[in-house]
Formats: sequence, structure tokens, C-alpha cells
Amino acid sequence: MKNESDMHPAGAGEEPPPPPLDCIFCPQSVAVLGVTPTPNTVPYDIFYNILSSGFRGTVYPVAPGKRSICAVRAYRYVLDIPDPVDQAVIVYPADVVDRALEQCGQKGIRSAIVISAGFREVGPKGVAREERLKEICHKHGIAMIGPNCLGVINTDPAVGLNASFARKMPAVGRIAFLSQSGALCTAVLDYAREKQIGFSKFVSFGNKAGVTEIELFDYLHRDPLTDVILLYLEELRDGRGLIEAARRVTRGENAKPILAIKSGRTPQGADAAASHTGSLAGEDAVCDAVFREAGIIRVGSIEELFNAAILYAYQPMPAGNRLAIVTNAGGPGVMATDAAVRCGLNVPPLAPETKEKMKRALPAAANLKNPVDVIGDARADRYAAALEAVLEDPQIDQTLVILTPQSMTDIEAIARRICQFRQTAKKPLACSFMGAADVGPGIRLLQEAHIPHYILPEWACEAMAVVQKVRQWRDRPTTAVEPLPVDRETARAILTSNGPGYLDEDRALGVLRAYGLPVPEYQLCRSADEATAFADKIGYPVVLRVVSPQIVHKSEVQGIALNLTGAESVREAFGRMQQHLRSAVPEAEIRGMLVRRMVPPGYELILGAKRDPAFGATLMFGLGGIYVELFHDVTFALAPIDRATASRMVRHVTAFQLLRGARGKPPADVGNIEECLVRVGQLVADFDRIVELDVNPLIAGPAAAGNAVADVRIRLTE
Repeated sequence: MKNESDMHPAGAGEEPPPPPLDCIFCPQSVAVLGVTPTPNTVPYDIFYNILSSGFRGTVYPVAPGKRSICAVRAYRYVLDIPDPVDQAVIVYPADVVDRALEQCGQKGIRSAIVISAGFREVGPKGVAREERLKEICHKHGIAMIGPNCLGVINTDPAVGLNASFARKMPAVGRIAFLSQSGALCTAVLDYAREKQIGFSKFVSFGNKAGVTEIELFDYLHRDPLTDVILLYLEELRDGRGLIEAARRVTRGENAKPILAIKSGRTPQGADAAASHTGSLAGEDAVCDAVFREAGIIRVGSIEELFNAAILYAYQPMPAGNRLAIVTNAGGPGVMATDAAVRCGLNVPPLAPETKEKMKRALPAAANLKNPVDVIGDARADRYAAALEAVLEDPQIDQTLVILTPQSMTDIEAIARRICQFRQTAKKPLACSFMGAADVGPGIRLLQEAHIPHYILPEWACEAMAVVQKVRQWRDRPTTAVEPLPVDRETARAILTSNGPGYLDEDRALGVLRAYGLPVPEYQLCRSADEATAFADKIGYPVVLRVVSPQIVHKSEVQGIALNLTGAESVREAFGRMQQHLRSAVPEAEIRGMLVRRMVPPGYELILGAKRDPAFGATLMFGLGGIYVELFHDVTFALAPIDRATASRMVRHVTAFQLLRGARGKPPADVGNIEECLVRVGQLVADFDRIVELDVNPLIAGPAAAGNAVADVRIRLTE
């Protein structure tokens, strides 16, 4: 390598232009740095793939000490190439990649794909190497994919770029695939080739030290060759940026669905988190909820990912969730019906005119209800008659065709007739030819015609349910977050006057009250006389709660006295608690006893917040009290939230059935619960110092009685 000190970067001191992703996907010239002449090695295979994939531009091998690679003249350094270069693919060992990238910057190369491993994934030394690459890219305005990646593929015939070490160029299609795992990419390409699934773009972004999934989302949103985006993600660094980008892609003009696999579904734990929210808000639980609020459809496997993608990419969007099933076997038809209903689809009765059409074409033994059973000896004409009738039925939005191979079943003829409907049908059409060897030729005909095929009818129903989520997300009205009137200055004064750690309860209640939450009247009392006087004022029964910076879990040290019904009981409890606490926690500073009116019984809920390292301020809502960590009946959202999001959060948990009024009990004030969620979201969004907050429980009484904060914890950072 040339010595970096001998080079002078062009435009030093100038602000670099934004990374040009067009130079990643549509370069007119590519230099491969670190090529070797040995076949079946990564450097050689990448160069050979670019040459043999139909790339329309110019390719330059950079191979010190080599005269040529694959009969193409080689260069010692990228700076020796006499012509402009748009893209560099770097396959040098990790310890010299930075020097190669610096030369690319001086050459004026706008994009780089760093295939090499040996960076963040190997530990501190690799992290330092990766940071150096980021500095170089920022200095020269280079858009970098990687390091530690498989590469980039653009199947557009006008480009024909296979800058990767994948075995073969995939077919042209309407699906973009983004993956953090290079090894998974090779398996996906092989899977897609077998299923005859094509791609528009295929990107392995590895450690994402440069271009991330966020920039790729925005690029693919504008890409006219992409209809659906698939994502495999292992690590979230900028979760909020990801969600904001996803909302731009999945809503509004030119909306495109994003289907994602986010690995790491096992519980992560919350280190030393002392709050319920902290212990429940693991990355995976938050991911599920916030992905849902951003229109990202999360799936659990590659099979689910592509099952849904092919249906969306190759079929029209259904107008609703009503499904017709046409089958030549009753059992699979019933199984498909059960699966459809389980997935949230509707299998409605067919219109009378539809049945009449089929009655004229099908034998008397055929079942004309939905699912339609054309019976086991059905041939292509019978399938065609049933399919034509149900596709025209105004009560049907989509159709699933099931075939089981009988001795008289003309499988390929049936497949060809189904393919003819592909040209004229305005409703989604999917098939399940059940079996393997016998139905193989028919399946291939369906796949060539881009009619989605599923080995099992249940898989088809699951894919249709995913597409329904896309449709429902697009139909959901958009609303803006409108701040509610609050006393921000009072809250700010309390928060700024306290150091890190948990706020004392009286101060935490003061913050909630300033933000308009239903906090019953309270007072911090330093003597039994003061406590009884305040209790007499607000009325009985009352509660005594110790207030001490050193006592967070009051019940563990007998720091709570409930249901005190008179002055004597208040006085006795005050003295007893003081005496016990002096011996139980002698190091604790007792600021006094908080006296509050006893909150009437009701449903116990939790309103929580946590500052997540990836997503920032997140909200939690669910069943609270002693049940919160027993049942985990909670959901999450990013703060701040609008009223519509609060409404969805409240209705997402199972406990909502209680709030509506169970077994004759009066319903709770759900509207106020939603408002409380909005206010908590506004609070944590306004003050970055709040790292954890639990309102647990919020007692939801009958609507006439209202709701009340029974307990709160707020933890602050520096």
C-alpha cells in the first residue's frame, strides 16, 4: 500500500456531500481492491461475479504484484487507475482496509463495499479499526456498506451488478432484501432460487458502520423497481430513527410494506433495573410494540417472510379479509377454514348467484358452500368453473385454491387454467398443491406465473393475514401528537433540585400532579399531630407511607400502614412505624410520613416509562399491582404518543376486557386512562433525566368515581 502521508485528500476542510446511494446500486465503474487470482476465494469470486453477472459498466481489479486478473489488466493501487471510479469493493485484510479506503477517498470514489471481517465483531481492537473507517468515510463523503458483509446485488438489467460472493445472480423481481447477516444471505438466495423468487435489490450491510437500514429504507422507498422490503436485523442502534424511517416508507404516497425478522426474541433481562417497567421492557417486547406502531410486520422465520412477500409483490391488495376456498378434498378445506379464522380472516357464505353459477357446472355431489369442494375426481374444467364464480362474487376479497393429487387429477392442466386467471383476476389468488413429487410440475408452472404457492394451506392463510395487517395499517387514520396543558415549570423545579436516583414519593407525586395526572390530595407530615390534623381534614380512611431517600420498597420494611379509620389509629401507626424503622433501617433518613386518602378499590393498572438505549423514551401500559410481572399483560409505544395510540395501547392488553365492565361491574373511565398515558408520555419526552417511571398502580374505578394514582416511582439520571 502507498504511505498515507504521501497523499493529500481533495477538498480537505470542506463539508462532504451526503452519501450518494446511487453510486452503491448503480455505479458506472467498480474497482475491486485486494483481488487474488485464486478461484473459489472471496476476493476472486467477487471480481468474477461482477464480470459474469452482466454488469454494464467497467471493472478494475486492484491486485498488487499481479499483471492481470481474469484477463483484465490489474493495478497496484486504486490511485493508479487512470479513469474515474464510482465504487470500490474492498477485500483486503482488516488491518490495511483503512489505508485502502483513504486512497479511495483521495481518488474521489463515492461509495465503498467493505467485505473484509475483523472489525467490531472481534472486540475492542476491531472496534477501533471500524471507528477509523467511519472517520475516513465522513471526511471524504463516502457511502460505505459493511464492513463484514456479503456485498450488494442489483438485478436491474440496466445495471446487472453482483458485487458479492453469492454463488449466483438471483432472478429479477420486485422484492428488496436487507440483511445484517451475510451467512443468512447465501441461504436466502438459495431458498429463493428454488422457489423462483426474484429480487430488485439484495444488500448485506454487516456491521453497518456506514450506511444503515435507515438510509436503505429511504432509498428503496423511492426505488421504482421495489414493491416490498424484507429485513433481517440482529442489532438495533438507532431504534427511533428506524421507526421514523419505517413510517415514511409504509404510509402515505408510494407506501411499501416492510416485513422484518428481528433476532433475539429470548428475554434480555434489565440488569439492575428496580422498576417493573425496567424489568419488563426488554428489547424484544419493545420491538414488537413499536414495530407494530410503525407499520413494520414482524415475522418469525424466513418461510413466513417470503410467504407474505410473494403474495404482496405478485398479487393485488385485497379490499378486505373475506376468503373463498376451492378444494378437491373436504379435510384440507376444513383445515384451511380453521386456519383462516384463527388468523383473523373471514370465510363468509357465497352469494346466491355464485352458487347458482357453480350448480350449473359442478356435479350434484359438489359442496357449493364456502369452502367449495369440487370433489376428488375434479379436473381442470371443474376447478376453472368454481374459480371463475368465486372470483366474481362481490362478497369475496381473495381466493385460495387447494389441490390434493388423486389418480385422475390432471395437475399440470389445472395449474395452467389457474395461471390463465392470473391475467384477468383483480383479487388475490393463492394456491396450495399439497404433496411433493406428483405436484412438483404444477407448482413450477404456478411459480413461473408468479402465483403464490404454499406447501400447506395454513401457510397461505398466515400470509394473507400478514397482508391484511399491511392493508389495515394503511387504512388507519394518521393523527398528530398534540401537547396537553401542563405545569412544566413546577415539574422542572422538582426534577432539577434532585440528584440522581429515585425521587422521594412526595416529590414524584408533585411531578405527576404538575402534568395533570389524577393524584389524590396528600401531605408530608413530620409528626403524629400533623398527620392526624391532615387526616381529619381530608377524611378517613387514610394511608401512611414512609418517605426516605434510602427506602424505595416501603412494604419490605413495614413502611406502609393502610386503611386507618380515625385519629387514634393514625397516631398509633405513626409512632409504631417510626420506632420500627429506626431499628430496621437505622441508616435511613426519615423525612416524614406521607398521609393520603385511601384510594377506593378498582382495577389496578400500570403506566410506565423507560429510556431505552435503542428507542429512547418508551411507554408501557398494562395490568398492574401484584399481577404486572406475573401475567406480563403489557404493551409498549414510543413517547410522546397521540390519543389514538393511547387508545390502541389500552385496547391491546387482555385487561381491557375488565375495564369495559366484566360480570355486571360498571366500566372504568377508559378515556381518562388514555389521557393519563398521553400525559406520562409527554412527561418523559420533556425531561431526559427521567430514566424510569412507574405509576403502579393506577386505580381505575368506575367511570363515575374516576381514577387515582396510588403509587409512583421516578428514577433520575445525572
